[in-house]
Amino acid sequence: MGDCDLLIVDDQPGIRRLLYEVLSEDGYRVEAVAGGREAIDKAVLLRPRLILLDMKMPGMNGLETLIELNKVYKDATAVILMTAYGELEIVMQAQKLGVNHYINKPFDLEDIRALIKSLIPDGAEIDRSRDIV
Repeated sequence: MGDCDLLIVDDQPGIRRLLYEVLSEDGYRVEAVAGGREAIDKAVLLRPRLILLDMKMPGMNGLETLIELNKVYKDATAVILMTAYGELEIVMQAQKLGVNHYINKPFDLEDIRALIKSLIPDGAEIDRSRDIV
């Protein structure tokens, strides 16, 4: 599909670095950015197959990023929303904006790996179902 398998969007450098290293070692082409505006620019440029998007970030939160992304980026990209704040209202808004899965922080790396593999298996189309983890 694009020049990148996974785009990680998280303002916490430790989480960004951990996910980048682990998922790169798993063979994915990974890019990582710290905020929403940068994520939109990278998504348009690199056309990732999946975006791991943090909910709470300074400047532009995850939902705001999704709204803007939906305006300029039309490719069918899977989105996993990551947050430490498991509010039902946020989950419902995220689903309406096209989030495939919602995962709470702290998360288990094996759960993230399995979820990514289920959303972007080699040669398969992206599953656009709306599930919550």
